[in-house]
Amino acid sequence: MLSSNAKIRIQSFGRFLSNMVMPNIGAFIAWGFITALFIPTGWLPNESLAALVGPMITYLLPLLIGYTGGKLMAGERGGVVGAITTMGVIVGSDIPMFMGAMMAGPLGGYVIKHVDAYFHGRVKSGFEMLVNNFSAGIVGMILALLAFKLIGPFATGIAAMLESGVDILVQNGLLPLTSVLVEPAKILFLNNAINHGVFSPLGIQESSEVGQSIFFLIEANPGPGLGVLLAYLMFGRGDAKQSSAGAVIIHFFGGIHEIYFPYVLMNPRLLLAVIAGGMTNVAVLSLFNAGLVSPASPGSIFAVLLMTPKASLIGVLLSVAASACVSFLVASFFVKRAASDEQGSGDLEAATAQMKSMKNDAKPAVAVASIASVNTQNIRKIVVACDAGMGSSAMGASVLRKKVEAAGLDIDVSNLAINDLTADIDIVVTHKDLTDRAVQSCPSAQHLSLTNFMDQAFYQQLVDKLSQAAAPQAQAHTQASSQANVEPQEGEVLSLSNISLNLPSTNRDDAIRLVGRKLHDAGFVDEGYVEAMVDRESQVSTYMENGVAIPHGTSDAKGQVRKTGLVVCQFPEGIAFGSNGEKAKLLIGIAAKGNEHMALLSSLADQIANGELMELLGSTDSNALIYKVLSGQSSVSMA
Repeated sequence: MLSSNAKIRIQSFGRFLSNMVMPNIGAFIAWGFITALFIPTGWLPNESLAALVGPMITYLLPLLIGYTGGKLMAGERGGVVGAITTMGVIVGSDIPMFMGAMMAGPLGGYVIKHVDAYFHGRVKSGFEMLVNNFSAGIVGMILALLAFKLIGPFATGIAAMLESGVDILVQNGLLPLTSVLVEPAKILFLNNAINHGVFSPLGIQESSEVGQSIFFLIEANPGPGLGVLLAYLMFGRGDAKQSSAGAVIIHFFGGIHEIYFPYVLMNPRLLLAVIAGGMTNVAVLSLFNAGLVSPASPGSIFAVLLMTPKASLIGVLLSVAASACVSFLVASFFVKRAASDEQGSGDLEAATAQMKSMKNDAKPAVAVASIASVNTQNIRKIVVACDAGMGSSAMGASVLRKKVEAAGLDIDVSNLAINDLTADIDIVVTHKDLTDRAVQSCPSAQHLSLTNFMDQAFYQQLVDKLSQAAAPQAQAHTQASSQANVEPQEGEVLSLSNISLNLPSTNRDDAIRLVGRKLHDAGFVDEGYVEAMVDRESQVSTYMENGVAIPHGTSDAKGQVRKTGLVVCQFPEGIAFGSNGEKAKLLIGIAAKGNEHMALLSSLADQIANGELMELLGSTDSNALIYKVLSGQSSVSMA
């Protein structure tokens, strides 16, 4: 019997395999349609269009799996490095490298994740993008070479061993046992090598002697795969269930067996189902002395029946039906167990969410957990999150980070978009209107809500809570450090020409559009980014404090940013912002690529916290003064 920990590890491994395969089901279906239609033995043979088949199965599908595996390990950077690593496997082998991609992709993500962790906090501000790009390129190159030399040949060796094993079983009259190797080998996309490299030559020789051969149907029988797909159709959940009906049609009637391979890969226990189905197929064919007159390609039920001699029709039909039934019964057991495990997890998550909701209903506080109730044990990572992960959250993270550093706490503070939250985060701080989304994105973290990302008192209260167990000397360090002046850094993304003064008052959305147009005119963004800024404001206010708002686009609009830059628009009479009727006199428009804007935002956070200084900038006639203060080049203070 497996221990509970072993079962959990197996389930986690199966779930990881599933997460690598399921996002790419559409690509498998597209390739399946092209193959079924245009190969020489397809329904609409077309030599020109059939040229797509080889490159798709050789390059596209393995690269997609490799990218997805790397992304699961380390986000988009992990996906890129995973794809680079997978390319080494593809070139290092002469068979489709799906098995190799499942090794190479996660390996690439794992390595770049640890490389990024090593460089975190060690790169001088302004060099982050340079280091990120070169580290990914260097790591990808090294891993691609490693995959070319080691993983590719390793996978090829496994394929050769499987092929030799099938040949030995055939030669020794142990045909039903061939399914023990044939079916797993098919799942590893060695079906063509086995069918045409081993069984077709044997079958052609036998057919020329006796008029038919069982060898043509050992690998080509659609029954085992049909049973697996029907089990998902009856008892599966989510995307697997919804896509299984289409897969049944493509597999059984189109003859593209590869379409069911991902469904087995996402739950490796289903190998037992296809093995049992395959053994049943061979046993029935042997019992009825049935076979085909020539290879059935593609392996659809139509092609199988067309190649079936009249004397073998009953035996062939029974072999398909019996193998499908056996495979279905075995697969149903495992699919229902997997669905039960997922359902239990879903029920647990739903109950947890319901419990939190009940707590929030009983207590009018806006936070999922109040600061007073935060569990301060082993807090290592705090993230301030907003929709886009740029201006609002970056400002809040800067304020909190300085307080954390001043307190001498060993806690990493950063900012992210809500959609980019990861499971290793201990505390998530976000606006009260975004908290529900943050909880769904990162249910494992403690969540705190605020109404203003620049709420100094909120952050200080959180830091005080985290510092309660600190030694007295650490608390003294906090008081001393909090009074220290943080030297602002020069912000190259702001220029005098992008500061506009004495603008007439208007409504909020028109003011934001004006800021957006100035970002566009300055070459920082595409035109579509302007309305994305208005959309962002309708979701959560970008008003900070002391008459300052920092409008920016939604996370979906990041692709419309050409380069990092700021524009400043001064409205001396003020623009109505925020839910409490606050008026903003300075609108600082942000367009950000990567982390280039972080240093300036850090300086801005210090300046915006000074109410008297912001009042001066809101009415000054000097754009040079605004430039110097906001770019950190002025020592102006309002003590």
